[in-house]
Amino acid sequence: MPSTLPPPPGTYTAASVPRSRIRDTWTAPPNLGIQVADTGVGVLDRSVAILDAIAHGARTHADVVREVGLTRTTAHRLLKSLEDHGFIAYQGGVGYRLGPRLLELGTTAHQEFQLKAVARPALERLARATGESAQLYVGFMQGERMCIESVQSSSELRTIVPVGAVLPMVYGSAGKIFLAWMPRDEQERYAAQVEQKTETTPTPERLLAQLVTARRQGWASSAGERQPGVGSVSAPVLGPHGELVAVVSISGPTSRIGRISAKRYAPAVMEAAREIERALGG
Repeated sequence: MPSTLPPPPGTYTAASVPRSRIRDTWTAPPNLGIQVADTGVGVLDRSVAILDAIAHGARTHADVVREVGLTRTTAHRLLKSLEDHGFIAYQGGVGYRLGPRLLELGTTAHQEFQLKAVARPALERLARATGESAQLYVGFMQGERMCIESVQSSSELRTIVPVGAVLPMVYGSAGKIFLAWMPRDEQERYAAQVEQKTETTPTPERLLAQLVTARRQGWASSAGERQPGVGSVSAPVLGPHGELVAVVSISGPTSRIGRISAKRYAPAVMEAAREIERALGG
C-alpha cells in the first residue's frame, strides 16, 4: 500500500461534526410534495424545504405553512431570515420568489463546474510531469480557499489534498498567491492573523515581502510553513482582465519540494495555469 502524508489540517467532513452539536431536528411531513433530505439539522432542512416549496409555486405565507408543514410562527421567522440573506424576495402582487443570492451562488457553481472540467487535463499532465500531487483552489469563505479538483501523485510517498478541503489563506504557497492578488490593506489584515504553525512559518513582515515577490515572478512556494514535511509550489490562473480566477498547485514532501528545489517546479506549474487560462478562453 502506498504511504501517504497525513491530510492537511483544516480538512473537515460531515462525519467529523460531533452529533452533540446537532440539536435542532425536523422531519418533513409525509404529504410534502417535494423531496427534502433529512440531515438531522432541523433549521437547515426546514429552510431548504421552504426554498423548494417556493421554487414549486408556493407564493404566500399560508402556502409555505401548508406545503412545508410548519407553524405560522416558524414559517414567518424562516421566511424573514431567508429574505434578509437574499435567498428569497417578496414582490407585491406576486408573493415570494427565489432571490438574487441563489442566482449568484448558482452562477458561481456553474463557473466552478466549468473550471473543474477544463482544469482536469492540465492537472493530470502537471502531476505526470512533476511526479507530485496537483490541485486547483478557488476562494471560499472569507480568509479561506477550497480545493475543487485534485490529482494524486503516483509516488509511494505523497501528499493528499481531497476535493472539498478548506484551508486558510494565510498559510501555504496557494494562500500566498491568493493574497498576492489582493489590495495591500487586505494583505496586511491577513498577515496580522498569521500564527507560528511551524519553525518555518513566515512572520507577518516576511509574508508581506514574499507576496511582493510572488506577484512579480508569477509563482510562490512553501516548505513546511503550514504543516511540517509538506512543500508546495503554486501559480495563478488569471481571467481576461488580470483578475485571479483560481490557483494551481503541486504538493509533496519537503524532501522533494524544499525551499531551494521548489524553483525547478515553477515553470511546469505556471504552464499548467496558462493552459487552464487558454481553455477558459483567456
